[in-house]
Amino acid sequence: MEENILKETALALRAEWELELPDNLSEEAIINLLAARIVKIIERGPDVFYQLMYRLDISEKKLGAVLQSDDKAHQIARLIYERQLQKIQSRLKYKTGKVNEVDDELKW
Repeated sequence: MEENILKETALALRAEWELELPDNLSEEAIINLLAARIVKIIERGPDVFYQLMYRLDISEKKLGAVLQSDDKAHQIARLIYERQLQKIQSRLKYKTGKVNEVDDELKW
């Protein structure tokens, strides 16, 4: 299941960020590719960058902390990767029928 989530996350990021994924797919390889793309986006200007972070629903608090770090591009790439991973896991959770379990918990 873990490998499937990695592949699905990589494919989603590849499509959205136009990444050339390596054959030896790993979290770190994806983050490195994202970091290189982030550098190019930051170079375009802060407006483009912040609009993108808002659209991706990256936490402003987390982003603020990352912007204070030395390795901004990799830290931002990690936030993007983690956010995409959350989306994939959420989709899988509700796709596999666990919605009923959540509904049962919400019943009074």
